[in-house]
Amino acid sequence: MEALQIGMYVKLRQDVVEATGLEKEFFIMDPGQLRQIRNLPLRYAKVYVDVDRHWIPSPIDDVSHACEQAPTEVLSAPPQPDKSMARKKILETVKLAAADPAMEPGKKALAVYHSARVLMQDLFDCPTAEIIRDTKEVVASLVDMVLADEEAANALIKVTQHDFYTYTHSVNVGTLSICLAKKLFQGETSHDMRELGAGFFLHDLGKVRVPEQILNKPSRLDEYEMRRMRIHPYQSYKILQETSQLSEECRIVAMQHHERDDGTGYPLRLKGDQIHVYGRICCIADVYDALTAKRSYKEAMSPFAALKIMRDEMMHHFHREIFSNFVLLFSK
Repeated sequence: MEALQIGMYVKLRQDVVEATGLEKEFFIMDPGQLRQIRNLPLRYAKVYVDVDRHWIPSPIDDVSHACEQAPTEVLSAPPQPDKSMARKKILETVKLAAADPAMEPGKKALAVYHSARVLMQDLFDCPTAEIIRDTKEVVASLVDMVLADEEAANALIKVTQHDFYTYTHSVNVGTLSICLAKKLFQGETSHDMRELGAGFFLHDLGKVRVPEQILNKPSRLDEYEMRRMRIHPYQSYKILQETSQLSEECRIVAMQHHERDDGTGYPLRLKGDQIHVYGRICCIADVYDALTAKRSYKEAMSPFAALKIMRDEMMHHFHREIFSNFVLLFSK
């Protein structure tokens, strides 16, 4: 398996496709894909090799044998512009704004929110260890601001936008979740709020491994597409593990944010107290933001309408006390 290289064309078994959400066949175009498929059971996969710039199938079952015959020239993805300096500027902006006691709370919240949104977009375009680390720094500043400045925290809830780009959704869910965690854990010292904030913001990172046509489908997903979408909690876990960014808090949130109290969630169908409080927090914020987002097939709901539906029609999904505390976030 170690002989696989960027530029090769691989075809996966159907059971592997369903378990991982990878395409059935594709070019290996980046190191993240390479790491991911090296961890898969590809013993029965067929590997295609480049011969004179044409991709011609070779009837080979053994991966290592196939790679011995592959040409030394390797195709690579087009170079990406260096955005590291821009990210550093965003980091400086957020740190200064979050720590500035003289800045008006609304302006502070807006500056931090939009900076986090830009950085999350960058992260979803290219989820490398470096960008994840930079994102966690921004989240840490946001968390510090929420914990230290009640007015800025309240303003932050009000400035959330609901266009349902994956990166916007991640910032919204992260923001709401950390505000709820602050309310629930006040006076407790056993929670690493910075790492917990990172888990909330990065909960959907695995969607980068869901086919784009499913993520951006302008109508409701069918059963097959929904199965593919449901691999993203595990893929969030895998990306954070592969990039050495997997704290205990991140692990729990990544894997449990779609579990439901009645056991109908995924990926593990956990029920009741099997679900960690971190997963329960993120679940509530995630559902709320999905309901209040405008999609091509539905109008955005008002906060009041979304909370009413969650209370009247979806309460079996949530922990009642945690949901009650979530509702109180909007009372101000």
